[in-house]
Amino acid sequence: MTLWQRIIRWLDERIGLTELVDTHLKGYRVPSEAGVFYTLGMVAVVAYAIQAVTGFVLLIYYIPHADYAFHGLQEIMRKAPFGWLFRMMHVVGSNMMVAVLFLHLFSVFFTGSYKKPRELTWLTGGLMLLFALLFCLSGYLLPWSQLSYWATTIVTAMPTAFPYLGEYVTRLLRGTEHVSGVTLNRFFALHVAILPPFLVSLMGLHVFLIRRTGISPSPFRRSEGQAGGYPLYPHFLLKGLFMVMVYLAVMFFIISFMPTLFLPAEANVPADPYKTPAHIKPGWYFLAPYQMLKLIPNKFLGIFIELLLLGVFLLWPFLDTKEERNIMRRPLLLGVFLLTLTLWILLTLWGKYS
Repeated sequence: MTLWQRIIRWLDERIGLTELVDTHLKGYRVPSEAGVFYTLGMVAVVAYAIQAVTGFVLLIYYIPHADYAFHGLQEIMRKAPFGWLFRMMHVVGSNMMVAVLFLHLFSVFFTGSYKKPRELTWLTGGLMLLFALLFCLSGYLLPWSQLSYWATTIVTAMPTAFPYLGEYVTRLLRGTEHVSGVTLNRFFALHVAILPPFLVSLMGLHVFLIRRTGISPSPFRRSEGQAGGYPLYPHFLLKGLFMVMVYLAVMFFIISFMPTLFLPAEANVPADPYKTPAHIKPGWYFLAPYQMLKLIPNKFLGIFIELLLLGVFLLWPFLDTKEERNIMRRPLLLGVFLLTLTLWILLTLWGKYS
């Protein structure tokens, strides 16, 4: 008996490993038509794990202080063993994680997988997306560069559109009247101590709900259902592993051949509160709402509309009560979906190049 077989036998005698694998992996079946788009949730989990690991490595060297943060990160890039690699993986990975979450959201909506009995699965997934964006927002300031300083100034000023309460929220985020070292400390605490347990808890609840309700079959062709599909292990997990490899390949392609894609020139200049850059914008994932606010003359009305749209997004499964899941048979919903997606892309490009 090999060492590996002995380890498996030892675990099997104590925790029933074979039974767990047979019941929860081999015995759990997914729809036969589950393709690569069904694996995006798995890719998102791996993407967050990569962020956690690379973030932990950076945390060993990073100093959350306005006098040392920028130069400390430059030292990580130049002198720490493989520091440049972990920094680039963290920067590129954060943007790619949001992109994967957006793709996952679109595929779930397009296939009607949010419908009964999966309303809570959609709600937890939507909240996870918001927490991921909060991660990006809080992490954006930590390099303490011109780009991060002034982009954070723009975003944290948005609540001031609301009278009384808005000023309080902005001051709560910043800690002072303006973005300062106090803001850096607050965002650091938010990024490494407050957000992770909330996101992990939501992730656990999301996975639990998926296991309880099952993976939604495709509405576009006749499904064999859970019983007639194929096992989660090894078939579906191998598909997920393939997509994780694609994710990593894209990440390292960007790091190798497009290193400045998410780190423009302003990201390599230390923050200067007394020198406002000519063109500073938030991250690409915030460009559409940012451009929308610029187009609406009344800032209060603009933020109110965006909060209303956010509420509709989170509660959509409870608002869409029709049983038909095939969006091709619902031309009005399909039109709204395509129009919303087109407007989002156009506002993002407008915000980037305006």
